[in-house]
Amino acid sequence: MPAHIITIRPDHILDGVTGIAFRQEVTAAIDAGADIILVDCQDTKFMDSSGLGALVLALKAIRTAERQLALCSLNQQVRTLFQLTEIAQVFQIYENRQQFEQSNLHKA
Repeated sequence: MPAHIITIRPDHILDGVTGIAFRQEVTAAIDAGADIILVDCQDTKFMDSSGLGALVLALKAIRTAERQLALCSLNQQVRTLFQLTEIAQVFQIYENRQQFEQSNLHKA
């Protein structure tokens, strides 16, 4: 049976203010029975440390629910933030949506 995947697409900025709504979307996806939550950052132009914190909290909630989180389509600013904080290895990150869809995680 294919995994139930719900995609969340943060819009423009992921920071302390928008992070609250983002975490609510993650909770709703867990409650809706998602096996995998894909955060597609194609439209996310900027993320600060509060936005990164929202992602970490989301990952914690998803792992507690025994689900999985994947990220894709990170722009250079977000990639740099992940590298500077050395947090990239904590997340499953895909270059783009197509790479995610070809992955074993998507086929789980």
